[in-house]
Amino acid sequence: MTEPKQLFLNLFEMACVSHITHGLWPLPENNRHRFADLDYWVELAQILEHGGFDGVFLADVIGAYDVFRGGPETALREGLQSPNIDPLLVIPAMAAVTKRLGFGVTFSTTYEPPFAFARRMSTLDHLTKGRVGWNVVTSYLPNAARNFGLDGEIPHDLRYAYADEYLDVLYKLWEGSWDDDAIVADRERKVYTDPAKVRYIDHVGERHRVAGPHIVHPSPQRTPVIFQATGSPAGIEFAGRHAEAVFTGGRTSEEFRRNAATMRAAAVRHGRQEDDIKFIAMAGVVVGRTEEEAEDKWRLYQRNASVDGILAHSSLPVDLTAFPRDIPVREALRRADVPHAAVPFLPLDKTVGQALDFVTGTFRDRFTVVGTPKTVADAIERWLDEDGLDGINLRQYHSFDTARDFAELVVPELRKRGRLPQEGEHPGTLRERLFGGGRSRLPERHIGARYRGGENLGSPVDRLDLVGAGDVASF
Repeated sequence: MTEPKQLFLNLFEMACVSHITHGLWPLPENNRHRFADLDYWVELAQILEHGGFDGVFLADVIGAYDVFRGGPETALREGLQSPNIDPLLVIPAMAAVTKRLGFGVTFSTTYEPPFAFARRMSTLDHLTKGRVGWNVVTSYLPNAARNFGLDGEIPHDLRYAYADEYLDVLYKLWEGSWDDDAIVADRERKVYTDPAKVRYIDHVGERHRVAGPHIVHPSPQRTPVIFQATGSPAGIEFAGRHAEAVFTGGRTSEEFRRNAATMRAAAVRHGRQEDDIKFIAMAGVVVGRTEEEAEDKWRLYQRNASVDGILAHSSLPVDLTAFPRDIPVREALRRADVPHAAVPFLPLDKTVGQALDFVTGTFRDRFTVVGTPKTVADAIERWLDEDGLDGINLRQYHSFDTARDFAELVVPELRKRGRLPQEGEHPGTLRERLFGGGRSRLPERHIGARYRGGENLGSPVDRLDLVGAGDVASF
């Protein structure tokens, strides 16, 4: 009999007050305001560790949301991802009080040099004993570009081409610069590292020149698990080449399966296997001991959701709240002198009220479920078995109630069905939890593995041909 497919369970987090569920931070006993307190992260880590979660996924941005209403004022009032502390720095504290919890952390390839980042991630992989992953982003906020000395954003597809070289440098450092047995720690001969087993990488590319060698010895995973969130043509091609887990979604089962199939095909084009990429969707789960209790929570969250926060997060170049709800979106855009091309996701023939309801999420899509533990577990099993989903990023409506509710009510039901590991099981590294025991390192068919043992370090970089594929925004 085939074993049931297990769920990879992540909590979606960000080191700020208002991450993605805007307007909810003032709710009673919500701890979002404690985001800059180390005790918050320690307490959260313990809840997740003992509650059966596989990981916590830490989002990040390096700029302010200042498109909506022409400035950052709305975002600042809402606490929308600002203030926002560095997510890499909270991981060691969380790792210190856990043994199996994994950590996915976001970092951009566009503005900071790769050598220093390679060192930070190797350090985290050592300190967590191989429980860290990296969410590769290229940064999409115009303010982020200005923060690093540019007049405006680098074009979308060009950012991905730059990212491809960035990862090439990192693979050379992580995989090729040191041999596994370079550390000898010979007390008798007073030799710590065998110099013959450490090498320069001498990378010379279009954007980066990095001599090496890597300044950190090989960590448990060497290369952290590579996460990515994407939907654009350039991003999909990049994921096919690099990503091990992709955050994607879809409002319907068919849309999700179509997205996943596109990325699997991209992986095969780059010499990998279809199952070399796992798929994780953001999921809204509101659970109660009764259906009525769950629905009451859902109504509370919807009633307190901030329209301003959601619109500012969308970087909407038109303020729909300034127009009557009964006029068509087409007319509102005409009055605001904003072309539809600037907001292609807005339905022109819907009313402003309908569009606001759509944008602010007063609906339940494929990956939203409200109900009892049985109702929730049934939905998750459909996501796993019918859609082909591998994991979820649990959207937080309340900290820490969202995580506690899931841990106390849903996890026991999923364990009973064989969908989560039993309490006390330790999978080892983050990559082993995703792909199975014994797979702590990148597989040989992954492009990053070609530098092992110092091979190919001097070869010309095999670039992804992304520029000109279409400047499609990916959020």
